[in-house]
Amino acid sequence: MIGSGVFLLPASLASFGGVAFLGWLLSAAGATVLALVFARLARIDPAAGGPYAYSRHAFGDFAGFLIGWGYWISIWCADAALAVAGVGYLSPFIPSIVGNPVGAALLATAIVWVLTFINIWGVKTAARVQVVTTILKVMPLVVVGIAGIFAFDRSHFVIADTSVRGLGAGIIATTTLTMFALIGLEAATIPAAITRDPDRTIPRATVIGTLVAAGIYIVSTIGVMSLVPPSSLAMSTAPFADAARAALGNGAAAAVALGASISCFGALNGWILIVGQLPVALASDGLWPARFARLSRTGTPAFGMVVAGALTTALIWMNYTKGLVELFTFIILLATLAVLIPYVFCSLAGLLIKDRRGAKATTGEVVLAVLAFVFSFFAIVGAGANVVFWGFLLLLAGLPVYVWVRR
Repeated sequence: MIGSGVFLLPASLASFGGVAFLGWLLSAAGATVLALVFARLARIDPAAGGPYAYSRHAFGDFAGFLIGWGYWISIWCADAALAVAGVGYLSPFIPSIVGNPVGAALLATAIVWVLTFINIWGVKTAARVQVVTTILKVMPLVVVGIAGIFAFDRSHFVIADTSVRGLGAGIIATTTLTMFALIGLEAATIPAAITRDPDRTIPRATVIGTLVAAGIYIVSTIGVMSLVPPSSLAMSTAPFADAARAALGNGAAAAVALGASISCFGALNGWILIVGQLPVALASDGLWPARFARLSRTGTPAFGMVVAGALTTALIWMNYTKGLVELFTFIILLATLAVLIPYVFCSLAGLLIKDRRGAKATTGEVVLAVLAFVFSFFAIVGAGANVVFWGFLLLLAGLPVYVWVRR
């Protein structure tokens, strides 16, 4: 969940003052409701593929394919964004490479393929990399957050427009901004086939992971906004680095930049694992080319990871080709929508899928499902009409693939 977005988010929230925390609390509450819904789905139906599997079991093969299609595209698009962002954060250390478009593209490509081969080597190897990078990327966020709380400055959190209309608009805007940082809460449900005790492990990972990530986000945002004046923060291109410099000096700023790069590296490692596991589930159900379901000698979907790595590489070079940067940015925005759509489907899927004992959803579970649906629906509305329009076309573009595979 914690990738590159959180390191720039405080700059986007600076102009909202204290309203930013209301947005954070609302998005964290919505994410927690979604996490509880996914936890229940993982408990009653611990199937590989996560959102795809739940959508297919509740709404049929075609709905499942559309969810899987859009979600698969969103992952390798996000991988390209993470690789590019990770290289960008290395600018203070290797400016000659990062400042050279070809050198930066080569480095981003190398990172993608190193992590791809680590994941091909084996799930346990990838998991060890994930644990180490998670510890390293969380440290600068927590340190800056705690330092900022000790230096708390109320004047940095003044709300400019306290009218009902102004507060409402601010809460909606900040909720949309912060929700995108919480995307990924569903990721633990996808590799169910390679997870020990999935009906216990996945629900715990989903709920605890979401709560911990939300807590880190809120504390670190308070810290940055406390240390950097709003006017400066709104113009900052490296909010956490600026906050660390204000609290602990230039050395801390460099450490935060390195932590941001490691954060991208760690998130990329996790998503490469997911981008290989998702097609395995679809192919096993006859909704994806069968080649994607074959495993290597190490028990990993090497073919699917290599295909995704090639597509990610193409997007990286598109970003570094003059004139195509806007297209790259748009694709990433579109990919974000492709992650939100499964939330809508999965919110209500649990009302149609009975658990293994045949029991129906309780009243509390129905309420959670409705709340998750409403929250996901408005998160999509917040993405904007243009993105929703192109996202719909993205799903329709999968129709020929569905027909080809089924025939």
